[in-house]
Amino acid sequence: MDKTSFYDFKPLDVYGEVYDFSQLKGKVVVIVNVASLCGFTSQYKDLEYLYKTYKERGFVVLGFPCNQFGSQEPYTEREILQICEKKFGVTFPIMDKIEVNGECEDPLYGYLKNEQRTSLGFKGIKWNFEKFLISRSGRVVKRYDSTVAPLNFEKAIVELLE
Repeated sequence: MDKTSFYDFKPLDVYGEVYDFSQLKGKVVVIVNVASLCGFTSQYKDLEYLYKTYKERGFVVLGFPCNQFGSQEPYTEREILQICEKKFGVTFPIMDKIEVNGECEDPLYGYLKNEQRTSLGFKGIKWNFEKFLISRSGRVVKRYDSTVAPLNFEKAIVELLE
């Protein structure tokens, strides 16, 4: 079945359990491809701050580990979870390790990239910590480059939560 809606996806979480996106209906979501050894890991702190600050209002962050950029996520799912929790204090959901580009790209990322290309019209993910902002209705409203710190789009998140 082709996925025609954001809510049709059912990826695996870091524990290997199905995470049905239908549970995200009515929530504002940020999806981000993460890597433990990346120079942008400081963004975990901002993502966690946003998650803790707004989760009661219907905000969710989902981190998708990926090893496609500079082999910066070489760890197993269990190791990734330990790093996220112990080193970065992450409490938002961490998903199963995936690929975000190429022949083996996860279908979710194919969908996200078709919905929001970069400002220059580029479809592919360029690096770790690219972020997609999804509205309460499941629409992919914005894509943020790795260099854009999560706190720089906090206002956009708050507007979608109102």
